[in-house]
Amino acid sequence: MYKKQQYVFKDGPPVLATIRTYTEEDFSGLIEVQRESFPPPFPPDLLWNERQLGNHIAFYPEGAICVEIDGEIAGSMTGMLTKFDPNRPLHTWEQVTDSGSIGTHDPDGESLYVVDIGIKPKFRKLKLGKLLMEAMYERVVADGLERLVGGGRMPGYHRYAHELSAEQYIENVLAGELRDPVISFLLSCGRMPVTLVPGYLDDEESHDYALLMEWKNPFHL
Repeated sequence: MYKKQQYVFKDGPPVLATIRTYTEEDFSGLIEVQRESFPPPFPPDLLWNERQLGNHIAFYPEGAICVEIDGEIAGSMTGMLTKFDPNRPLHTWEQVTDSGSIGTHDPDGESLYVVDIGIKPKFRKLKLGKLLMEAMYERVVADGLERLVGGGRMPGYHRYAHELSAEQYIENVLAGELRDPVISFLLSCGRMPVTLVPGYLDDEESHDYALLMEWKNPFHL
C-alpha cells in the first residue's frame, strides 16, 4: 500500500491532499472521476468500469493510485509494467494495456507504462496531476525500473488540424508557441518526447494521435 499526504495551494488556506493506493471501496468514486475528466466527444466505452478497476488492483496494485481531498476522490492514475523497446516505440493504447484491463501487465517489465490519469475539473487548479505523476516516479525509483512511459493525448490539436500537421502542432507546443492541455502538462511534470504515434487511441480531439513521452530513472545504471 502507498500513502502520503502533503499540502497543495490554490487561493486561501492550504489544502491537505492524500495520495494513496485505491481499493475496491473507491470504485464508484473512480468511475465518477473518469466521467468528469473525459466528457464527450471522448468515447464513453473507454471509461473505466468495475471489471477493469478490479484488474488494476489485482494485477498491479502498486500502479493503482488516487488523490483524495476532504474525503472526495479528486483524481486517479493507473500504471502497469511492460517491456518497452526504444527502437520499436510505435504501438496502440489497446495493444499495450489490453484496452485498459492490463491483462498484458508483465511483472518482469522494466518500464512503468501509464495507462491513464485524470483529475476532476473542479480540482485542477490544485495541480494534483503533478502529485500523481510524482508518486509514479517514486515507484519507478523504488523498484529500480528504467523509465515511466506512456502516450500523451493531444486534445488541443483538433483546433489546428486544418492548418497544421500533427508534427507541426507538436513542434509549436514544444517551442511554447501553442499550449496543449495534456502535452504541456506532461512537459511541466518532466516528461520528455519520444515519438509521435498515429492511431494510438480512438480520440476525436487528438485526431487519434498521441505523443509518446517518458521519464527516465536518473538512478538507473
